[in-house]
Amino acid sequence: MKEKGSDLKITEEMERKKLQDRYIRFDWAIKRLLRQKANFDVLDGFLTVMLNEEIKIVEILESEGNQESADDKFNRVDIKALNSKGEIILVEIQNTRELHYLERILYGVAKAITEHISLGEGYEKIKKVYSISILYFDIGIGTDYIYHGQNHFVGVHTGDHLRVNTRERDVIVSRLPAEIFPEYILIRVNEFDKVALTPLDEWIEYLKDGTIHPDTTAPGLKEAREILKYYSMSPEERLVYDRHLDAIMIQNDVIGTAKLEGRIEGKAEGKVEGIRQVASKMKNTGVDIATIAKYTGLSEEIILSL
Repeated sequence: MKEKGSDLKITEEMERKKLQDRYIRFDWAIKRLLRQKANFDVLDGFLTVMLNEEIKIVEILESEGNQESADDKFNRVDIKALNSKGEIILVEIQNTRELHYLERILYGVAKAITEHISLGEGYEKIKKVYSISILYFDIGIGTDYIYHGQNHFVGVHTGDHLRVNTRERDVIVSRLPAEIFPEYILIRVNEFDKVALTPLDEWIEYLKDGTIHPDTTAPGLKEAREILKYYSMSPEERLVYDRHLDAIMIQNDVIGTAKLEGRIEGKAEGKVEGIRQVASKMKNTGVDIATIAKYTGLSEEIILSL
């Protein structure tokens, strides 16, 4: 009996140590913890690594994704921040596939630009915007896990980069368009499959599976080891968080099954009828109408009638 009791204690101790090193997912942290100024160091570190320059967040701005909604646990969780240079940084996490995703992030950037210039102000007041998308779905075909997009005007015949002259305080200033136009970073989390050797890799590893090494020197991750511990939450908060994780797993499973059934039924009974049957099954499973419409292309009216 003593031996069994000893084994049980060892098992419990191992489990306790394992859970001590369990960290909160970044989407949950962004929505609930990293919006507090005392925790900006984590976000500063993440953005410094992503943008390859030192970033200091001075303010978290309101955005659509910060508001609670019926399906926020499944889809977008984003943060809109202002850095010390007055530039706008959008960080968005997408857990499941969304149609026309590139168009949506373009709209989000355009909206951020127009929101921060008042009617009658000169165009020089326009803020540069960085858009960072953390994606947990396969957005397309590519061999890398991070893609960066930026506007450049390149000479068709010479290959040189155009510099645009502007007048500021009676001084002619030469700027590359890339200093003004938005920048986009797409992080394909599930494509990361290497040993983390750089701060960038360490951050992607954390985003993928929650790993933060005890000896990490990556900006922001050392602070995250303290701030984002699972057991730093109250039992009530942990319960809500665990339900959030369960909801994501269930949603991904439902959508994955729906896609498979849609392909099978689409071939057997005709594409339209197959999609309608899949939509009906998703509805019966409890998936919200907006999400069903997004993934099937059916109107909300048709879905409600099923």
